[in-house]
Amino acid sequence: MDARKQPARRKSRPRGRAAWGSITREQVVEAAARAVREGRSNQMTIRSLAADLGVAPMSLYRHVRDKNDLFDEVTDGLLAEAWKPRARRDDWRPWTMEAADRLRALLVREPVALHVYLQHPVVSPAAIARMDAMLDVLSSAGFEMTEARRAYGVIHTYTVGFAALESSRGESAGGDDDRADDVIRELARLTTPTQFKVGLELLIDGICSDGEAANRNT
Repeated sequence: MDARKQPARRKSRPRGRAAWGSITREQVVEAAARAVREGRSNQMTIRSLAADLGVAPMSLYRHVRDKNDLFDEVTDGLLAEAWKPRARRDDWRPWTMEAADRLRALLVREPVALHVYLQHPVVSPAAIARMDAMLDVLSSAGFEMTEARRAYGVIHTYTVGFAALESSRGESAGGDDDRADDVIRELARLTTPTQFKVGLELLIDGICSDGEAANRNT
């Protein structure tokens, strides 16, 4: 047979690779969330996610900007699952303290979430829902909206900052305690969940005192 008349062969994609356009953003985010749950966030790359999904790396860029974009999405999912307090909303003080402690615990437990919160202001759907709920609880407790926003900002900043310090101290606490001096041990005791609640109570006491003082001066 004349070689010129032979039908052209189609280029086949590599074995095991999915067809172009066969994945969605949701699948990419779920693959990233799975990597985080399995403790592989530090090793996770666009290339490794593409391999997990059976697609070419460039296929992922049709759905996500970069790894940080994925971390933002994963953090939103983690926050949505974890932030809601069990305390009654009409008992504002325990509710607010639990909301703060739940965020602290999430940030310490999930390095990806802490990374996101330290990189930029988090305005994902779950973060906005959490903020709106806290402002609603505070305003229902009698805080003016300006006071409620100020209180939220102070509590939020304290929570994220404490979580960052607690996480870093936890990472560096793997040495021989017998060789740690008294100052190091004392500083370590300042970054425990119990100490967080102590500091939070003092912070809320101060917020309440400032609000009462402002009301007396009006």
